[in-house]
Amino acid sequence: MSMVKLTIDGKEVITEQNTTILQAAKSAGIKIPTLCYHDRMNPIGSCGLCVVEISGSAEPVQSCETPVVEGMAVISNSDRLVGMRQESLQRLLSHHALDCPICDKAGECRLQDLVFELGIKAVDYHAPEKTYDVPYATTLIKHWPDRCVMCLRCVTACREIKGACALDVVETAGVRRISGNTEKCVQCGECLQVCPVGALTENLSLTKGRSFTVKKVPTTCTYCGCGCQMELNVLDNKVVSVKGKNAVDVNEASLCVKGRFGYEFIASDQRLTKPLIKKNGEFEEAGWDEALRLVARKFGEIKKESGPDAIGGFTSARCTNEENYLFQKFMRAVIGTNNVDHCARL
Repeated sequence: MSMVKLTIDGKEVITEQNTTILQAAKSAGIKIPTLCYHDRMNPIGSCGLCVVEISGSAEPVQSCETPVVEGMAVISNSDRLVGMRQESLQRLLSHHALDCPICDKAGECRLQDLVFELGIKAVDYHAPEKTYDVPYATTLIKHWPDRCVMCLRCVTACREIKGACALDVVETAGVRRISGNTEKCVQCGECLQVCPVGALTENLSLTKGRSFTVKKVPTTCTYCGCGCQMELNVLDNKVVSVKGKNAVDVNEASLCVKGRFGYEFIASDQRLTKPLIKKNGEFEEAGWDEALRLVARKFGEIKKESGPDAIGGFTSARCTNEENYLFQKFMRAVIGTNNVDHCARL
């Protein structure tokens, strides 16, 4: 692909021909504020914050949608641009809910960050008119319509990344809003992952934690063998939410419904934490040494009476590859049988 040379804020940038100004600026380490833009989706162009000036053009253009041209000279920061960005933010804030103290997104809200970056000190607030009774919601995802900034990330992600097309934009009494089709929704939480504000939140965990109070633990999803990367948000030694981990090739922050929401088993009071041995018809807690000695003795008795092929091993996709390898090695080399199977094969 042919390359294009341009200047951004006086800095020479060389990039591919079909690149947008925003992408070229990012590659050169030049920051242009955005709210609706997301690397994994086509440009949306709804927020109006990424405006830049181009030499020879009277009006600023949106950098997320404008492709680079050979010899183009771009200004990404000027008094005029800052004023336009502040006006765009103030329009959003004038009808935005004033519930930052209780909002789940407080501390990691892109809107909050932009307000701070662009130096907005105050804005006239106008309570939004209620145009519908029931907001979009599922058993796992809650919609807060007053917090929505209509960036359309959720709608675009649902259509382009997941292909579910469960979200759309409708207009009621001249007011645009997000509407959902719960029959099409696959409960993956992709919309929740890309929402830059607190308009879409998890509806599962009763325990909530701020981004600065939770411990973020990177891990690998155990529900299947894909190896999706994710982050556990842990508060008081309990997982309170799960997020896809950005900038990883395996899943690029996407998760299925199990990976994102199926974490309650971790703290379930029904989980076994100690080995159980049946004595006199009842299960009793035992130490690991006692339990392992019992298993070894039983295996030995079965092999002696019926041969090693009387024993079979069944393992799980929720174990690591290394654990599964060791298990089959144990069955073949120690027990002496090839009777090994795996739940992911079915």
